[in-house]
Amino acid sequence: MTSYELFIGSEAVKSGTLRKHQLRSRFRRVLPDVYAPRDHRLTMRDRTMAAWLWSQRQGVLASLTAAAWHGSKWVDERLPIELVWSNARPPRGVRTYDMTLLPGEAQMVAGVRVTTPRRTAFDIGSRQPTGTAVAHLDALMRATGTKVGEVREVADHHRGARGLRQLETALDLVDPGAQSPKETWLRLLLIRAGLPRPTTQIPVMAANAAQVYHLDMGWEDLMVAVEYDGEHHRLDRWQYTRDIHRREALDRLGWIVIRVIASDRPADVIGRVRDALQFRASSL
Repeated sequence: MTSYELFIGSEAVKSGTLRKHQLRSRFRRVLPDVYAPRDHRLTMRDRTMAAWLWSQRQGVLASLTAAAWHGSKWVDERLPIELVWSNARPPRGVRTYDMTLLPGEAQMVAGVRVTTPRRTAFDIGSRQPTGTAVAHLDALMRATGTKVGEVREVADHHRGARGLRQLETALDLVDPGAQSPKETWLRLLLIRAGLPRPTTQIPVMAANAAQVYHLDMGWEDLMVAVEYDGEHHRLDRWQYTRDIHRREALDRLGWIVIRVIASDRPADVIGRVRDALQFRASSL
């Protein structure tokens, strides 16, 4: 068995590790000829290993599956596992791509072949809708340190491939400073509204120089920032108290901080931010 408690059933029976009746009674089939203990709850990593084992250890993890394997956050665990593997009829929960990877576009990570971060970014940017692609590219580049220029180098080797135009659009909008998909959404909302592109993760030193705050995004020259407040800011008592003290400190330093929550209408958010920028610009 693997370290993930997943294994190929026929191999276990052939080696004598298990008998057929033991395989049927003690384990459950998660994919054709791939088994796990009956009480084992599968994580996305487990599902990924199962798909790789189903491919007879020949498939290459790709796209969002590869991003998650590289440590990227915010990949929905319910999505199909994606593999570069020639099979036109994959089982449910697995998506295969019959395509050729160029030399240097795959690597070994934790014993499994996976597309490199730059090739992974190329696939995501050229296949996903722009907003979704940018959010995942933000997370992937934050996790791996991949640069936009490296992804463009991959694109140069795939001239004529589908999705190159949407890839370029997504790369123009990437910012690994985003720490959540909602922050990416908020940044794109402001940019698409015609506002100046904000800087992400702005460091602000407290008045006593004892602490540095980081603002989600904003315009440092005008001292205007925008932050997305998720539910955890309200439900976590420690976080809620910390946010109050942080807000007071930023107010004393002269920052206008627009705080956005899930129920805010996009048009209202744009209006509030535009008003703050115009107010600050007029007072210079």
